[in-house]
Amino acid sequence: MADPVAFHVDVPSGVLADLAERLAATRWLPRSARPGWAAGVAQTYLRALLERWRDGFDWPARQAWLNRHPQYLAEVDGQVVHFLHVRGRGPAPFPLLLTHGWPSTCWEFLPLVDHLPGFDLVIPSLPGFGFSQPVPDAAQIPAVWHRLMTYVLGHPRYGAHGGDIGAMVTNRLALEFPDAVAGIHVTMPAEPAEPAAGAGTPTGAERTFLARRRAAQEAGGGYAHIQRTRPDTIATALNDSPAGLAAWIADKWHDWSDGDLEAPAHMDDLLTTIMIYWITGTIGTSFAVYRDWALGSAGRPEAWAGRPDVPSGVDSKPLSAGERITTPAAVALFEEPVPAARLRRAYADLRRCNRMPRGGHFPALDEPALLAADIREFFQRLPGVHHPA
Repeated sequence: MADPVAFHVDVPSGVLADLAERLAATRWLPRSARPGWAAGVAQTYLRALLERWRDGFDWPARQAWLNRHPQYLAEVDGQVVHFLHVRGRGPAPFPLLLTHGWPSTCWEFLPLVDHLPGFDLVIPSLPGFGFSQPVPDAAQIPAVWHRLMTYVLGHPRYGAHGGDIGAMVTNRLALEFPDAVAGIHVTMPAEPAEPAAGAGTPTGAERTFLARRRAAQEAGGGYAHIQRTRPDTIATALNDSPAGLAAWIADKWHDWSDGDLEAPAHMDDLLTTIMIYWITGTIGTSFAVYRDWALGSAGRPEAWAGRPDVPSGVDSKPLSAGERITTPAAVALFEEPVPAARLRRAYADLRRCNRMPRGGHFPALDEPALLAADIREFFQRLPGVHHPA
């Protein structure tokens, strides 16, 4: 297993010139019969976003900002993994693995750096996202992450945090490597096993939560169904058209972000994410985990029934009967308030569960201080773990 090598983002000028030509040649939709966001991305917003991408977004400055943070490539079990490694301050900073989701990149965690100085932060790009090589099957991701932390970076014991797909990877790390993972902090909890016969019925709060989730899947889950069932079809279009790629990702940022979508700084954050998918051509490979883990099908067992390759505890497939995550855990709920009874069925050692006062799907960007405080307070209270400041 080779030592990590330093990496810098360096986009060739020809790639930028081609992007500018494609943006200038965008063929716009006719006027929508349902203006605004009712039928998907608002065309007025998309025009403003693409105009900023062409004329107001300073990619060279953003690239220089990204390159100010130490980043590396490492070969782990034959897979090339890209990651940021920001060393903590103090005599013994605690190693903490941060895993992003979709449609995200590892860069979204950078606002946390100043809020977590006592942690040795390892922030990888998920396989098939950005500069990390795809894996043949998403089930390999937890093992690759574990070997990155232990064999490559030399941390026999570490903590982990994740949101969205990153939370699923984090939950799987706790299930697969409980002796090495000191604690986990997630913003999307594992799906618990259904109660055994005679063990009682779901509470009223849980029934309300499940009904809301079904309604949300119907209203906004089309993207996940396509990425799970026909990923190559939509990926062909998005990989060819920057306007299409921006529309696909902006639609979800509108639904999920707690930030001001119109603000130039928020647009630049969104464009940074879009730009990384564009320059690496990885929007299609980022969909692979949806196929491998039947994502976006929580409460719809027909999507994963008969598929033993889909691991338990991811968003779609519940934990097995009698299975619980035993690693000390904390859940920060920035989105739908999952009932406590449901969380306790998934986590045997739930140390902390907070309904956050604000923030959405991208809390590291929208509310970094709030997220960092919850992470810090959880790990500070774990026995046998160095308490970072």
